[in-house]
Amino acid sequence: MSTDGSVTRHPAGIPSPEDLPALNEQFSTAHPRKILQWVDQTFPHDSAVLGTGFGAEGVVLIDLAVSLNRSIPIFFIDTDMLFPETYRLRTEIEQRYGISIQRYASELSLEQQAMAYGDELWKRDPDVCCALRKVRPLEDALHGQKAWITGIRRSQSSFRQSANVAQWDDVHRLIKVNPLVHWTKDQVWEYIRAHRLPYNPLYDRGYASIGCTHCTSPVLAGEDERAGRWRGFTKTECGLHTRALAVNFADPTLDSNRKETR
Repeated sequence: MSTDGSVTRHPAGIPSPEDLPALNEQFSTAHPRKILQWVDQTFPHDSAVLGTGFGAEGVVLIDLAVSLNRSIPIFFIDTDMLFPETYRLRTEIEQRYGISIQRYASELSLEQQAMAYGDELWKRDPDVCCALRKVRPLEDALHGQKAWITGIRRSQSSFRQSANVAQWDDVHRLIKVNPLVHWTKDQVWEYIRAHRLPYNPLYDRGYASIGCTHCTSPVLAGEDERAGRWRGFTKTECGLHTRALAVNFADPTLDSNRKETR
């Protein structure tokens, strides 16, 4: 920060990691729309991207972000094991806003993964499965980006309680922006109802955090929102928001990820 209290920026106008404490103080009570406006004004065209898993938070962020900048890049990671309801919601959102949400996925089909790592890897080693089908594709999704917008909220789990509006992601060398970090689950759903947004109907069936079909279950009263992910394991994060999982990617079929052309 400069001596007059203003945020010091790189020549391109992008804040440095050292600026983040001041930014977090500045946005400590800011509405998500104001935070997204700052992203739109600060980062050059196509250098900030919004990632979504089509959860309740993602629906809110898409509605807010598109209202500010219809051309903002939006992506999702397709593990090839998402719920049918999730795929249908993607189509509904694209049609509602007239946008295209970019799909990134592993180069390995599920059949190839079973041949290389054994059948039903998610039952034996979900960390490796997530690394193959989520963490590795994320590298392509974030390649060349300066900011990554996510739907992280502090109240989602104990792991996420320390999250801030703006964080430096040392793995991907960019600024991660969490506009909803201060919001509660009730605030998210109040926004969805007030704006009549589409959402995944699995929420009406007891699910609180929705991922892959094999690794997601409804939550019980009093549990964290992410308690229904990877039941039977201590794992509550897929690896997208933690340090990259260590996996041997020596297999040449993993040298690149496929990106859908639409």
